[in-house]
Formats: sequence, C-alpha cells, structure tokens
Amino acid sequence: MMTDQSYMSDLAIPPGEYLEEVLDDLELSQAELARRMGRPPQAINEIIKGEKAITPETAIQLEQVVDVPAEFWNNLESGYRLVLAKEQEMLKAQQEIEVVSKFPYLEMSKLGLVKKTRNAIEKVKELQKFFGVSSLFNIENVKEYSPAFRLWENETISREAIAAWLRTGHLLASWQDVADFDRNTLKNNIANIRALSLESDPKKMLSSLKSLLAVCGVALVVIPHYPRTYVTGATFWYGKNKPVVMMSMRGSWSDIFWFSLMHELGHILLHNKRITFIEGGNNSSQDYKVQEEDADYFAQEILIPKLSYDEFVSKFDFGPASIAIFAESIGIHPGIVTGRLQHDKYLSHLQHHHRTRYKWK
Repeated sequence: MMTDQSYMSDLAIPPGEYLEEVLDDLELSQAELARRMGRPPQAINEIIKGEKAITPETAIQLEQVVDVPAEFWNNLESGYRLVLAKEQEMLKAQQEIEVVSKFPYLEMSKLGLVKKTRNAIEKVKELQKFFGVSSLFNIENVKEYSPAFRLWENETISREAIAAWLRTGHLLASWQDVADFDRNTLKNNIANIRALSLESDPKKMLSSLKSLLAVCGVALVVIPHYPRTYVTGATFWYGKNKPVVMMSMRGSWSDIFWFSLMHELGHILLHNKRITFIEGGNNSSQDYKVQEEDADYFAQEILIPKLSYDEFVSKFDFGPASIAIFAESIGIHPGIVTGRLQHDKYLSHLQHHHRTRYKWK
C-alpha cells in the first residue's frame, strides 16, 4: 500500500489516527499488527491514541508490515508534534501578553526594530525575536540585558525599557565597522575628541565623532532614550574586542552629552571590559560606585582640568564674558563650563550662559 508522501506529510494528522485508517483498509487488527511487529499490543494501542510517538524504529517496522514508507511515518509524527508544540507556544504567548505593556513597543516600532501591529500576540512574537529569547520571562536572565534588572530599584523606572534600549545598542553596534580596538590610540585621541565640542552643527559633530572613535576601535551608538529609562549613556563590549558607547540624547543639553561621553570613555580606558556600565543607574556594589566615581573624575579632568578650574573659580567672576574667555583658554565649549559651575552650585540652574541644546534628527 503506497501513499503520496508529498501530499500527506504537511497535514496535521495525528499519526495514530491515520494508522487506524490504514489498519481498517487492510482489515488488520491492532493485536495482529502487534504480533507482526513483535511489539506489545499496549504499545500499538498507545500509538493509536496518540499517547506514544512513532519512533524511527517503529516507522521502519510499520513500513515492513503495512507497506507505508518509514519516511512518511517520521514526517507525519514530526509534523504533528510540531503542531502540538506550536499550540503550546501560543498558549504561553497569551500568558506573556500582560508583559508587553512594560516594553516601549511604540518607540521601538518607530525605529523599525519591531513590526508595527496592534495584535497582542504578534507583539509578543516580535519582542521575542528582537531579544532573541523563547519567552519574554527569560530576558532578565540573559547576560546582555541583566544589568538593566540588577541596577534599578526605583519603581518609576522601567527595567524592561532599559533592557530594550541596551538590546538596541547591541544590534546597532553589530552593524558598525570599526578598527580593532587600541587603548593607546583612544587615549591619544581624547584631545581631538574633546575639541569636537566646539563644533556648532550637531550633525557634523556626530559624524566626525563617530569616525574618530571608529579609528580607535570604538562603536558609538546615539539613539533616543526610551520612556521611563532616565539614562544618559552606557558602556559595554560587543564580542571580545569591540567597546561600545551608547548615548541617549536625553535632555539634549550639549554639556551633559559631553560629560556623559567622556564618562563612558573613561570606563573603557579604566575598567574591566566584562562589566556593563549604565549611567543613571543605582548599584549597591562598592566596587561599582568606585568605578563610577573614577569615570566622573576622568570626565571632569579631561573636559576642565582641575588646576585651571580651581584658578578660575577662585576669582568668583561667573559672568558670560568671563566664562567665554576661560573656555577659550582651555579649548572647550563655554556651555560645558557653565554646566560644571551649575553642578558645583556656583550658578543656579536658571543661569544658562552659553549652554546649548543639540537638535537631533
């Protein structure tokens, strides 16, 4: 008895149901089939009921007895089990619908990272694909995203949104072609990077900055922050030897951008590359706090050297003209000086002498 395998193998037919039809056509009882196959009658009955799968060995025996190719039985069984598995996955996906709202799906879809859809199940599937997980409940345990869940305790912050932001950075960094990372090259180019703060056109500045960092082997990813992330930057390593700096454009103040950038570059030059640093996070680890302080000091010293800054503030003249003259003397944008003075409470946060906002597209 031959069967058209190309027609039947795509059907979600329970193998036992089809086997029962074959036995009826052959006028063969389950007990007789069991005797001819040398199998217990109970085993054949369990296959008929769908309680027992048809193994490759069983498929060969069925071919020998009922003249239906073993490949057909194998395909029928695997196809049927796949259908059952997909049905189970659909049930699991329905349980994950409640988690979808924790992710910034709308913003991600605008960036083309996930498909635009209103269907809740499709959103679950898109997020699973985006994160590379079989379940959204697994995201917290993945090394790439775990820092987002480990750092934050404030309930106004979305850990899921931060995880999505980090994943976006990993994806965009993977597409960037940069030189092999060289610490000395980066260190020697810090002054050139700093000088770009004087560029008034954000588009030109960003293009030059990316190119300069790429020569050093550093990938720069600049994307909008997602709602409820409240982060300004992050540093991580993609693969074995590709440091990545992420900038969020949050607030758009140029001085904050430059401090955050130097802070992240400080992590690359000073600290263990196995750690993901997220600026704006809260970690109780003393080592982490010390490394954050190290990066802060690095950024402060690179942008405005302490000796020069101390001499400037000792004069207690923080007017726009004095700030501009001082900034020019050290080759930095004057808005960065104002930002530092605000941080140190020499100026109020209403006094924005020379501070500028980057208008990102």
